[in-house]
Amino acid sequence: MLDANAEAGIRMGASREQGTQNAQGHPAEADCVAEFVGATKRFGAVLAADRINLRIRRGEFLSFLGPSGCGKTTALRMLAGFENPSDGMVRIDGQDVSRVPAYARPVNMVFQHYALFPHMTVAQNIGYGLRQVRTKLAKSEIAARVDAALAKVRLEAFGARRTWELSGGQQQRVALARAIINEPKLLLLDEPMAALDAKLRGEMQRELLDLQRSLGITFVLVTHDQEEALSMSDRICIMGAGRIVQVGTPQDLYDRPRNRYVADFVGKANIISGEVLSRQAGLARIALAGGAQVMVPEAAGDARRHVDIAVRPEALRLGVTGDASGEDAALRARITHRTFLGDHTEYLLQADGIGPLQVNVPRQAERALGGQGVGDEVHILWTAGTGLVLAAEE
Repeated sequence: MLDANAEAGIRMGASREQGTQNAQGHPAEADCVAEFVGATKRFGAVLAADRINLRIRRGEFLSFLGPSGCGKTTALRMLAGFENPSDGMVRIDGQDVSRVPAYARPVNMVFQHYALFPHMTVAQNIGYGLRQVRTKLAKSEIAARVDAALAKVRLEAFGARRTWELSGGQQQRVALARAIINEPKLLLLDEPMAALDAKLRGEMQRELLDLQRSLGITFVLVTHDQEEALSMSDRICIMGAGRIVQVGTPQDLYDRPRNRYVADFVGKANIISGEVLSRQAGLARIALAGGAQVMVPEAAGDARRHVDIAVRPEALRLGVTGDASGEDAALRARITHRTFLGDHTEYLLQADGIGPLQVNVPRQAERALGGQGVGDEVHILWTAGTGLVLAAEE
């Protein structure tokens, strides 16, 4: 559950986001395949989605990302037609579909547990949607389209099998083939890879991206897995407390998080408080609690004296000595945990006067440290211009 301060911060960021979408390069109306217009959903006293405004670009891969209860699944279900908005509307190709039932929308969905029919073969599962259309199709046409769908997901030899004879990855491909065979304008994915192991999940993410690019269909994914969203999406919509907090490309969200909530949720970030001493050319000189001074980029027009800084663990370095040149800074710290993760090592440190910080050190760079371990004193090296001053959460 979010505390009152965190929820207030989320709502403040959401208000700024929803008021500036056009300025941030969101698609023009002619380019969008679907749109939320002030879409709100209430379940009794619970406000699950609060005035969502969002345009979804034709042919893009968009992800709704956020923790449990943030409103992302409710947004997806309103798009699918499984829930009707209490207020506002949902449009597809410019038409208000808020009261159009799910079966009548040009939308298909892949569910988290796939929802395959165990009494049908793979081919029968895939062709199910074609057999339900009002204008009956010839059996030969259905068979041809099923074969084409099987080929797209690389299951040509599996049409006669039962779904329970397949692996988890193969079952997901069947669910995808069933979803694309009707050529929907939107393909909705409700955490479809949550049940797969890490290696298979990575493989399926690449296959899903290849499929989306080859088909040109708009994909909308719901996930709480930030790595999944970062690796697959053209844009990510961060949700919190039923509202949009920030929308942007993966790189924008990672490099320029709007507030503490986004910085904390997308990747890992060290959040440090400080006092602004001076400002020049988009950089703020900030005094940290431990006495060190750092130069950090900030937004134009920010006149606050007390600020929070976000700095990614990989943007910091470790050194045996505290030598820092020019505007760089060195923070004295003691190693509390060291975790080897293959290509890099994760260090958790207690910085003097500041508190816990994380630094990720590439394997090659670690050799210069001389084998320091838990309990040893090192220096965290902060290059001028690293990090970001976070917007106020009022």
